[in-house]
Amino acid sequence: MVLSLGVTLLAGGVMYLFIPHEDGEPDLKPVDYRVELLTAQRAAPYPVAAPEGLPGGWKATSVRYQGIENDTWHLGFHTPDGQYVEIKQSTEKPSRFIDETTDGARATKATEEIGGRTWTRYTGGRYDALVLLAGGADGADGADGAKGADGAGARGATTVVAGTGSFAQLKQMAAALKLG
Repeated sequence: MVLSLGVTLLAGGVMYLFIPHEDGEPDLKPVDYRVELLTAQRAAPYPVAAPEGLPGGWKATSVRYQGIENDTWHLGFHTPDGQYVEIKQSTEKPSRFIDETTDGARATKATEEIGGRTWTRYTGGRYDALVLLAGGADGADGADGAKGADGAGARGATTVVAGTGSFAQLKQMAAALKLG
């Protein structure tokens, strides 16, 4: 019995040595999001946001458009330093959408002026975020009673740039967004 246990342990050790295994981060495959972007731009009732001119090292890793409920657009990126930054837009009620996207972050009094638009900082959840409330000519109130009369956001949709990246990276992504 002891001999069979020794043979089994020896066989397990040999397999461990010769079967490849990686200890580092997995190699994330980039996704080409052009087709999904065009589809979303045709289907969404708002201008869909996507970055243009990000520096090298930013890698798109996830993309989807769900038009059935709340017309939600998602585009996720892996940053050069291994963090995650995503763009999400939706026609869902802003407070619920922001809470779900950031996993519990709350608005701060800090705002960022990026590309002629006023973004609100959110912190404290799984992801920090910059939020651009829906804009429009009607001046409708957004989350927390904020006005959208200046056309600040994508008409009819709340835009969230969120992730594990630093606020500098979130600002970099927000500055690269083109609404189209």
